Amino acid sequence: MTEHVGQAHGYIKEGDKEKLKNRLRRIEGQVRGVQRMVEEEAYCVDILTQISSYIAASEKVASLVLRDHMDHCVREAVTNNEKADEKMAELAEAVEGFMKRF
Repeated sequence: MTEHVGQAHGYIKEGDKEKLKNRLRRIEGQVRGVQRMVEEEAYCVDILTQISSYIAASEKVASLVLRDHMDHCVREAVTNNEKADEKMAELAEAVEGFMKRF
């Protein structure tokens, strides 16, 4: 886990927190569905389709968390000139990690 610059915890907007929790519950259900499909020896293409669905949903969750990080943590550091360079480096690292999939 990354050491947080300027704060001891993450920040997710309240409305986004509920969206994230709902999306994560859906993803959890999709993963359980894939487990069930494997146990029941479902057609491989159907399993792959479901895996693709929860990967896409996970990417949306990551995108929302990244946006909240930029909107709050990075903006606050830059606005208040509080270790802005460190926050920008942290953001670049997070984006690079997120983009490795592509």
